[in-house]
Amino acid sequence: MRASTAAIALLITASEAFMPSPQQPLRVQQHRQSTSELNLFRELKNKIFKRDSPFDKMVRKSFPGAISNTDLSKRVVKALDAKGFTPENTLLATSVCADELARVLEDEFVDIYGTNFNLGGLSGFPFAGNTGWGAMSAHVPDGGYCLTIHGPHVGITQDGVIGKVERSGIALVDSCCGSAIAASNYLKAITDGDASINPNLQSFSDFQQSAVQELILPFGKRLNDA
Repeated sequence: MRASTAAIALLITASEAFMPSPQQPLRVQQHRQSTSELNLFRELKNKIFKRDSPFDKMVRKSFPGAISNTDLSKRVVKALDAKGFTPENTLLATSVCADELARVLEDEFVDIYGTNFNLGGLSGFPFAGNTGWGAMSAHVPDGGYCLTIHGPHVGITQDGVIGKVERSGIALVDSCCGSAIAASNYLKAITDGDASINPNLQSFSDFQQSAVQELILPFGKRLNDA
């Protein structure tokens, strides 16, 4: 194995990542969506959220430089192809949120590089830890490469509310990323003096969310001033 790695750090920079789910019902499966279902989703998405559509313009106004998942994947493939990365010699590793909306970007790269090694958990933190990273590195093809995609995501509603998203089949306009927003609210309460750090924060039943809240504690003032 050659220790060559390409990493893409993302505050998910694709307009599809911010968008509400198309309201047409899709068949729910226990496993990853089939290729036909993904294609259906993309067809619906492309009809509703075309480039330079009102929603696309709204996303790019709030997040200058945002590009589509497809444009991102094309740019990545072009850049890495010049460095010798191919689907045959590259392991795709991802650390994005558990939220199903994050699968859209993940699947874009899975279609190119094959099944991913999942390192991520809530808010996109690599909760697989040292053991997971060690296992992932052992799975890189001999003489090959690892492409790592990681980062948080954020929603935006059809009327431009950031941090919320409409989900297909659900009337509730949901927080997105719910984990990150909950951690931010916890931190703000501490920074404002309305709450104290919980010494018993980490519990097995909610370990990941507890860890997210502890990991951002050092950045309270910076986040409060943002």
